[in-house]
Amino acid sequence: MTDPVKSTQPKDALKKKSVEALTREEASEELARLAAEIAQHDVAYHQKDAPQISDAEYDFLRRRNELIEERFPKLVREDSPSKKIGAKPSGRFEKVKHTVPMLSLGNAFNDEEALKFDESVRKFLNVPDEDALAYVAEPKIDGLSASLRYEDGHFVLGATRGDGQEGENITLNLLTMQAIPREIKNAPEVLEVRGEVYMAKADFLALNAAQEKKGEKVFANPRNAAAGFLRQKDPANTARVPLGFFAYTWGAVSAPFAQTQWDALQKFSEWGFATNPDTALCQNMQEVLDAYRGIERQRASLEYDIDGVVYKVNRLDYQERLGFRSRTPRWATAHKFPAEQATTILEEIDIQVGRTGALTPVAKLQPVTVGGVVVSNATLHNEDEIARKDVRKGDTVVVQRAGDVIPQIVEVILSERKKGAKKFQPLEACPICGSHAVRDINANTGKEDAVRRCTGGLICPAQAVERLKHFVSRQALDIDGLGAKQIEAFFTDGLVKEPADIFTLEMRDKKSLTPLRNREGYGETSVRNLFAGINDRRAPDLARLIFALGIRHVGETTGRLLAQTYGSFEAFQIAAKKIAAGDQAATDELIAVDGIGGTVVAALGDFFVEQHNLEAVERLLAEISPQVAEKVQSDSPVSGKTVVFTGKLELMTRDEAKARASALGAKVSGSVSAKTDILVAGPGAGSKLTKAQELGIQTMTEEEWLTLIGTT
Repeated sequence: MTDPVKSTQPKDALKKKSVEALTREEASEELARLAAEIAQHDVAYHQKDAPQISDAEYDFLRRRNELIEERFPKLVREDSPSKKIGAKPSGRFEKVKHTVPMLSLGNAFNDEEALKFDESVRKFLNVPDEDALAYVAEPKIDGLSASLRYEDGHFVLGATRGDGQEGENITLNLLTMQAIPREIKNAPEVLEVRGEVYMAKADFLALNAAQEKKGEKVFANPRNAAAGFLRQKDPANTARVPLGFFAYTWGAVSAPFAQTQWDALQKFSEWGFATNPDTALCQNMQEVLDAYRGIERQRASLEYDIDGVVYKVNRLDYQERLGFRSRTPRWATAHKFPAEQATTILEEIDIQVGRTGALTPVAKLQPVTVGGVVVSNATLHNEDEIARKDVRKGDTVVVQRAGDVIPQIVEVILSERKKGAKKFQPLEACPICGSHAVRDINANTGKEDAVRRCTGGLICPAQAVERLKHFVSRQALDIDGLGAKQIEAFFTDGLVKEPADIFTLEMRDKKSLTPLRNREGYGETSVRNLFAGINDRRAPDLARLIFALGIRHVGETTGRLLAQTYGSFEAFQIAAKKIAAGDQAATDELIAVDGIGGTVVAALGDFFVEQHNLEAVERLLAEISPQVAEKVQSDSPVSGKTVVFTGKLELMTRDEAKARASALGAKVSGSVSAKTDILVAGPGAGSKLTKAQELGIQTMTEEEWLTLIGTT
C-alpha cells in the first residue's frame, strides 16, 4: 500500500468527521490511526488487564473502522482490526444497568383473558366501552431481548435484558449482525431501540446438521442456538451464524419521536431496522382477536418461531398514563398460543426440598420433545394435586408446556395404567435430614396448608444450600463466578455454610494449606476472577440484599418496596426487630404501606425473631456495606412523602393516582397515621379526612394534587 497524501485537517477534527464526509486520503489516515489505537487498547485490555477506555468507546472505534472499510474497501490494511476479530476474549461480559428497566410482559392464555386485559385498560383510563381504543398486534418472536443504544445516531452499546434491571454488554457480538444498523439518521440524540434477536428455522436446521457432522453440540431449538452464539465470549463465533433482529419498542430516549406505537414502528423502518411484517393496527378487540387468529394460522409457515401475539395500546400518551406494575407494563400483554402437549411415561416421583423447607414433588419423565424442547421433568405442585389427578409411578401421562411455564402433567391416561400401580404416599419425614415434614394450619382459614414443609430449618442441609444458592442467584446478589454448582461444592467441602462465609473466603483461602487454585477446575485466573466477583458485591443494592436473605414471602417486588420504605438496611433491620418483638406501632406502620400485607409482616417477624438468623445477618453485615436505596424520583415535590387517597377521584382512577404518586417517589398508604404527609380527598371523604384534620395533616383536593405534581 502506498503512503497516502496527509490530510491538512487537525487530528481531532478528523476523528469527529462523519464517515460519509471523509475523502479517500482522510479515510486512509483514519484507518491508520484506528489500527494503531485499537491495537494499543487490545494490549492494555487483553494482556495487561488494564483497559484505558470503556467498552463502549472501544466498540465505537471498531465500528468506525468497519464503516470506513465498507466505504473504501481498497484501503483495508494488512493490520486492520477487522482481520483480528478473533482476538482473545475478556473471559466475562461487563454488566450494564438499564436506564429504563427492560420489563417482561403479562400473559393472556385465551380470548377471555385477552378481553379482560382490554377491560383493565379501559377501567384504568376511564375509557367507556363504546369509545374507540386502538391496539397494535405483533407476533411474539421466540428469541432473545436486546437493547441497542444510539448516541448522535451512532450505535454505542448493546445489552441483554438480564434481570430487567441489569444486563450484559454484548456490543461486539451485536456488531457482527448485518441486521443491526451501525448508524441511523434523523434520530433523537439518545435512543435505545429494543427488540428480539432470533435465528431463522432454515438456518437453525443447517447449523444443527453442520454441528452434528463435526461431532459438536446440537441445539434444542432456534432460540437456544441464537442465545448460545449471541453470548459467545469471542465475537468471531457469533459471526459464524446468521441472526436476525426485529425492533418493536424503545428504552431511554432524549426526545419523543412518535405519538403512537404504530408510528414508532414506521420510524424504526425508516431508520433501517426490520419490523415484523405481520404486525397489525387494530381499531377494536374484535380486530385484535382476528389478527391473533390470522397469525396463529400461519405460525408453522413462518421462517422464525413465535409463541403468541403481543397487544399494545396504540396511543403513547395512554401508555404513559397506564405506566407499569412492578414487573410488567399495564399497556401491553402477550396472548400466548395454546400450550403444546406430548405423551410420555412417568418413571419416578421425586421429592425436592427447597430453601424454605417446602417438599415439592417432581415427576421424572421419560424424555420427550414438547414444543421443540426436550422435557424430562414436570411439576406435580403438591400432594393434593397428585391425589386429585391420581398420578402414579409408571403411568402414561400427558405433559404440557405453555410458553416459559414449567412443564406440567395435564392428565393420566388410565387405559394405559399398569396393574399393581400404587398410589403416592406423602412423606412424613424430610428425605434430606429426616426431620418431621408437616403441613401447617392456616390461621385465617383453619385449613391445612397445601405445601408440606421440613421442620429442620437451618440444620437441614437442603435448606441451607438452597438458601445460599438463592443468595448468589441472578435476581439476588448475582456474584460472578459463584453459581449453584460452585455453592454446592463449597458447601459440601465446608468452605461456605452461610452468606458471610462467601465474603471471608478469600482471606481463609490465603491461609489454607489447600487453596482453591489447587482444586480441580480452578487456576490462578479463575480464582482471581471469583474473588473479584465477590468483592464487587460488597456494597450490594439494598433491594437485592433484602431479597437475597431468603425471607419467606419476600420476593423481588416486595424487596424493592421494603427498600423504598426504609431507605437503609439499618432502618429496615430495626423495624423488623421491632415487629419480631411485638411492637404494634412498627407493625401498623409497615402494614399501612400499599403493597405490604400481614403475611409479609408476619414473615419478617418469624425471620428476625430467630437468634441464629440475627447472628447470621450480623456476621454478614461485618463484611458488606449495603447501599442506600435510590428513590424513584428524588426531585419531585412529593418525593419521599407518604400520601393517602380517599373519597371519589373524578379526574383519574384510584389505580392511576397511586401509580403516578409512586412514580414520583411518594409512598402510597391505605390508612392515615402520624406518618402521613398528604391526604388527597375527593367527594365522599369520611373518617380518613376527619382523622387527617385532627392530626394536622396537609389535605388537598384532587385538582390541588395535580397542580402540585405538575399535571394539568
